[in-house]
Amino acid sequence: MTQTSTRPRRLSPAEVHALLGEPEAMVKGKIQDHIDEYFRLFIAHSPFLSMATADAEGRADCSPRGDYPGFVKVLDDHTLAIPDRPGNKIADSFRNLAENDGIGLLFLIPGLRETLRVNGRAYPTDDPDVLARMQTEAKDPVLAIVVEVAEAYFHCGRALIRSRLWDPASQALADEIPSVGEIAATQFGMDIDPMALTHALEEGYRKLY
Repeated sequence: MTQTSTRPRRLSPAEVHALLGEPEAMVKGKIQDHIDEYFRLFIAHSPFLSMATADAEGRADCSPRGDYPGFVKVLDDHTLAIPDRPGNKIADSFRNLAENDGIGLLFLIPGLRETLRVNGRAYPTDDPDVLARMQTEAKDPVLAIVVEVAEAYFHCGRALIRSRLWDPASQALADEIPSVGEIAATQFGMDIDPMALTHALEEGYRKLY
């Protein structure tokens, strides 16, 4: 018998609100419109963030960004700059920002349960003064993303606690996943030794700088 696929029921905003209820006053009050001294400290120690953008049609993309702690620079209380390091050159984020300049950032610090969320507007720049501040091992990025901050606030650690993200025992989960070489060889039908492909990719990672 052929099964008919059905989409899960869509809830209205009113139904969602009825289920979740109102946030506490302290939760609403923690949202700021600028980067204060504590946000600066968090950003200065963060080596990783997730960056969310969307195009004019609302098609969303979330991109990982990482480098040495403090790779994102605070230009002033209302402005951040994110270096664009070598990657896959697909440039989804840049295409999205050309159509829709809204952006959302989620900063993480290894071992810390709380995260920092920053929302605002963004655009690419090649300003030499900005790029010079992002020099890494004598190399400047070609581009940077300037973020004009509209909201910034700390997010509680419930998600990271539940996920056990920083628990060393959780790293054993990686052993249950095929290597990136095995996955690529299968997905792209490549007639190549998966182990050799994995080594080649790892060598490429080591040459990022």
